[in-house]
Amino acid sequence: MTAISVHIDRREAYADGVAFGEAGTYERIDGSVTFSVDPLHEANRAVVDLDLAPRDEGGRVRFTADFVIITPREAGRGNGALIVDVVNRGRPRAIPMLNRVGPARPQDLAPGDGFLFRHGFSVASIGWQWDVYREDGLLGFDAPLALSEGKPVTGQSIVEIRPNTRERTFPLANRGHRPYPAVDLQEPAARLIVRDFEDGEDTEVRRSAWQFARETPDGVQPSAEHIHMPDGFEPGRIYHVIYTATDARVVGTGLLAVREIASFLRAPSELNPCAAGFQRVIGFGVSQTGRFLRTLLAHGLNADESGRAAFDGLLVHIAGGRLGEFNHRFAQPSQQSVSGFGHRFPFADEPLTDPYSGETAGLLDRVRAVGVAPRVIYTNSSAEYWRGDGSLVHVDPAGERDLASAPGSRIYHFAGTQHTVGSVPQRREIAEGGGQGRYGANVTDYRPLLRAALSHLDAWIAEGAEPPPSRHARIVDGTAVPRATALAAQPLPGLVQPDPERLWVVRTVDLGPEAGRGIGRYPAVEGDTYAALVSAVDSDGNEVAGVRLPDLTVPVGTHLPWNPRHPDTGAAEQILPMQGSSHFFAPTRAARDATGDPRASIEERYPSREAYRERVQVAAEVLIAERYLLAEDLDVVIEACLARYHEAVAVAAAE
Repeated sequence: MTAISVHIDRREAYADGVAFGEAGTYERIDGSVTFSVDPLHEANRAVVDLDLAPRDEGGRVRFTADFVIITPREAGRGNGALIVDVVNRGRPRAIPMLNRVGPARPQDLAPGDGFLFRHGFSVASIGWQWDVYREDGLLGFDAPLALSEGKPVTGQSIVEIRPNTRERTFPLANRGHRPYPAVDLQEPAARLIVRDFEDGEDTEVRRSAWQFARETPDGVQPSAEHIHMPDGFEPGRIYHVIYTATDARVVGTGLLAVREIASFLRAPSELNPCAAGFQRVIGFGVSQTGRFLRTLLAHGLNADESGRAAFDGLLVHIAGGRLGEFNHRFAQPSQQSVSGFGHRFPFADEPLTDPYSGETAGLLDRVRAVGVAPRVIYTNSSAEYWRGDGSLVHVDPAGERDLASAPGSRIYHFAGTQHTVGSVPQRREIAEGGGQGRYGANVTDYRPLLRAALSHLDAWIAEGAEPPPSRHARIVDGTAVPRATALAAQPLPGLVQPDPERLWVVRTVDLGPEAGRGIGRYPAVEGDTYAALVSAVDSDGNEVAGVRLPDLTVPVGTHLPWNPRHPDTGAAEQILPMQGSSHFFAPTRAARDATGDPRASIEERYPSREAYRERVQVAAEVLIAERYLLAEDLDVVIEACLARYHEAVAVAAAE
C-alpha cells in the first residue's frame, strides 16, 4: 500500500447533522495523506523527473496531499460509490456543481440541494497542484523537488501574462500561484515576447524595457519571482516571458496522488478514514481538472502499483479536447493557453493518424494496453468548441469526418452554454482574470444535464446499464460547421461579433529535441492548424446540435457561447475566454419592429407565462424520455426556465 500515513485535522458532523434520505447523516473529515511510491515501478514510469526526486530510506518517493471527505456516518447506508473530486486550483468542485450550490465559496462545501448525498455518494476532494498556496481553505499538495547532484534542477520556463488593465508588475506564475524563481535577474538571454491575439505573430520586447523586479512601497525592487515593465503591459495583448528558472518540481506526482487516493480509499483498512472502503470509484474533473483526467488517461496512469484500476469511471467536464501542464519539467498546472505539452496530439479516444505529424495514437491507448481503461463520459459546454478544441474529441484532426465514440465512452455537448454555470439575474461583470465581457453573461444552467450524466455513469459501472448515446454536432448531417459559418448565420441586429480570424485555434507544436523526456524548448514552434468546428445555429441564433435544454427548444432569447471583450479591456475584436452571452427576445412585436429584430417576440411565441411553462414541461419531458435529464430534475428545469422568462421580461422593461 502506498499510503503510509494519514493525519486527521478534524472529524465532525456535516451540514449540522441533517439527514439525507436513506443515506442518513454525513460526516466531514479534513486531513492529509502521505504517499510513498516506487520510482522504478512500471506503473509510475510515465511521471517526468520522478527519478530525480529525493528518496526515503526504502528508496521510495514521498509526497503529501490535503483532502476533505464527506461520507455517510454509517458506511452501509451509502450507495457504495466514491467520487474523487480533483480540486480545481485548490477548490473542490463536485459538491458545489452537482449539488447546485449557490454563490458560496466552493471550499466551504455547503450541501446545496443535497443531490449527491440523497443518492448515497461519498466525495473525497484531493489536493494535487504543487503551486497552490494553502490559504483561504484551499487544498494543497507537497510535490518533491527535482534534484541533480543534490541541487534543484534549473531550465527554461515560460509564463503567460494576459492583462485586462494597464499594469506594470506581474508574478512569474499563473492565477497568483507559487512561481518558479528566476536563476539570474540579469539574464541577458531572457525574453519577453508579445502578440496581439491568440494566433498572432510574436514581437520581441527589448530586454532593456523590462526587468525581474516588483513594485513595493519603497520603490521598484529586484525580485526573482516577478516581472516589471515601467511603461506597463497593454490590456488585451498576450505576453510570454521566457527565462531560466530553478526549483523544478516533480509536478506529475500530483497525478499519482489522485490515482493513489482512489486506490487507498477503495480498499478497507485501519488507516483508511472510511474504514469499510468502497465498491466503485469515479473521478470527477472540471475544466482544468477535466484536462488533468484526460492527461492521466493519456499517460496510462490508471493502474496502481498492484496493477489494479484506480478509477472505474471518469466524468470529464468542460475539458474540451486538450491535455494540460501536469507532467513535464517546470509545468504550471493553471496555465492553459500557451502552446505546449497540453496542446499535443492525440485528442480522441480511439487511435488516429495525425495528418500533419504522421503519428498514430489514441487517448486510451496506454490504459487499454494494461487492461485498466475506465468508462468515461465527456461533457462539454459550447465554449470549449469556440476556443478551438472541443470538436477534436469527435472529429478527425483535419475536420473531414466524424469519429465514433469509443465503446466505453460517451460524449455530450451541452448546447447553448458557456464554460461556467449560467444564472439569473444576468451578470454584467466577468470576474475571471479581471476581464469583462461586452454583453451580459450566458444564463443557461447545464447542471441538471451533468447530474444525469453522473447517474448514468454510476449505473454503467455498477449494473452495466448503457448510458444514452453520444450527442453532439456531426459533419455528416451538416450540424458541425466552421465558426465563421455560425457567426454569419446570427440574426441579432447590431450584435458586435468577434473577428473569426482572431479566434483561438490548436496547432501542431514542436517543443524541441527533449520533449519526449518532458523538457520543453520555448517558445514552442507552432505549425499546422487543427480543425475547429461548432454547432450550426437556427433562425434564432441558437445551436441546433447537442443536448438542448428548453432554454434552446422553448427559448426566451439567444444563448451564445461567446462574448466579445469589453472595449475598456482591450482587444474588443476577440472573445473573452470561456464566457458566453445571452440576448433576450423583445417583449412585444412593436418592440422588435422598433429595433429591426427578426426574432419573434416573447408575446408572439407565448400567449402567457403559463403557456410558456407548459411548453417547457413538454420539452423537459422529452429529455427525460431520452434519458439526458433525470425525472427528479423536471421541476428544477421548469423553475430555472421560469426564472429566465422573468429575467427576459424584466430586462426588456428596463431597456
